[in-house]
Amino acid sequence: MRSKRREEQPTEMQIAPMADIGFLLLCFFIVSAKPPRHEADMSMTLPGSVSDEVSVDLPEEVRVAIRPDGAVEVNEAILGQPGDQTLRNLKEMLIRFRESADNNHTLSLVTLDAANQTTHQRIVDVLNVCAQAQIKGVTLNSDEEEESAD
Repeated sequence: MRSKRREEQPTEMQIAPMADIGFLLLCFFIVSAKPPRHEADMSMTLPGSVSDEVSVDLPEEVRVAIRPDGAVEVNEAILGQPGDQTLRNLKEMLIRFRESADNNHTLSLVTLDAANQTTHQRIVDVLNVCAQAQIKGVTLNSDEEEESAD
């Protein structure tokens, strides 16, 4: 018995269908991939892109200064003499200020700048006037903070 030998033909591999499959897989993964969470939430605000409807609530503030001699001044206008404990002018101004801030729906803040030589009683007098004007946001400022800032 003689066996017939087949002639072996060289095997050829078609590369075009494999390239098509590779491109299809690449397209599938690109379409189905999600970006990482931190990149998706990255917001960017350019200057001028804020709408006009956004309101910024800035508190209203008045700076009340007490001089070493006991005089009380607001915006360089003296509203209380050293011997005056009622401080009527300051009280009227603070009441108008609080009403104006309430009408604008903002906070009414008072910053009290007392000189180092000011008596404690004078500071208490000004705090009492703030309480009578129904102003709750009062901040005390000292000369030491200003010296350390220089």
